[in-house]
Amino acid sequence: MNKKKVVVGMSGGVDSSVTALLLKEQGYEVIGLFMRNWEYGIEGSQCPNRIEFEDAKKVGKILGIEVKGIDFVEEYRTKVFDVFLEGLKKGLTPNPDILCNREIKFTVFLNEAKKMGADMIATGHYAKIAKYDDHYVLDTPKDDTKDQTYFLHALSSEQLSQSLFPLADLTKKEVREIATKYKLHVSDKKDSTGICFIGKQKFDEFITQHLKAIPGNFIDETGKVIGRHKGLICYTLGQRKGIGIGGIKETESANHIHEPWYVAKKDLENNTITIVQDTIHPLLMNQNVQATHMHWVLEKPAKVGDKLMAQVRYRQQKQACTVVEANDDKVLVKFDKPQRAVTLGQSLVLYDGKYCLGGGFISDYN
Repeated sequence: MNKKKVVVGMSGGVDSSVTALLLKEQGYEVIGLFMRNWEYGIEGSQCPNRIEFEDAKKVGKILGIEVKGIDFVEEYRTKVFDVFLEGLKKGLTPNPDILCNREIKFTVFLNEAKKMGADMIATGHYAKIAKYDDHYVLDTPKDDTKDQTYFLHALSSEQLSQSLFPLADLTKKEVREIATKYKLHVSDKKDSTGICFIGKQKFDEFITQHLKAIPGNFIDETGKVIGRHKGLICYTLGQRKGIGIGGIKETESANHIHEPWYVAKKDLENNTITIVQDTIHPLLMNQNVQATHMHWVLEKPAKVGDKLMAQVRYRQQKQACTVVEANDDKVLVKFDKPQRAVTLGQSLVLYDGKYCLGGGFISDYN
């Protein structure tokens, strides 16, 4: 009987390296494929993909597997980066990691792997694949502090049926211990954080090299002008750092003079940003959230009245909600408790217990 061939998306990090190691130990024929999604040297970018590819190839030598490189730069630019920029122009805050998983890793990459004769693909994501109503769905992994189902919610049952997540039942600590045991040089390599194509740069410094930032006014909740902002594209809701406004004398009587400011609202039409001095200010808290462009893993919408769990951002603890409206494209949920800094363009992801039912882009809230 021929071994099943698995193509592993190898990034040069510890998670994908241990993924390849585990699959080889389990008897699969393993090939590593390094995706070059970003042109190193593009203006403002510090994406270190040359270094990462070398790390992936070193791991391949240790494991005795071939690691090939493949160029998806054009696909990534048109299907992820350009969509990200268009969203920012509209005052949204898109999540490029969700787009990358849907459009690149589990579509373009999956198709390339099939051309290579692969039976399955595998990645180093912390997620679990399970069966639910005869569909393949995402399940919460053992290490819920690393749970990446939020980023993977747009995958179909068909895509999941051809995928493996070997880290599903491991913690990050255990993954590093395995890498150390097998003397993989990436065992103590730091996790990549933030948006991959920005690297260590500040978000606003990078994005203003690709989009024009139009300065405008910071206003308080009464509409009073209290400062100038660099451009709506440079800020996200709930943001505290980088606002650049200290205490204001007029607020001293309210004991707010030394309180930090938070971005509470972006007004695209008037090019204003409302800021407040309370981390749970009413302008930052919303109980009803609508999402459109819904992807339902079970290929049918949730039912009105369903009691579900949901996230409006990555690493947020799942929150209880009730479905108020639902159809193939749209869902409206009411959270049991108001949620902070719900952001247009981010994703609302729904769970039935530990199973991910899908999600969509946040289009409204109140």
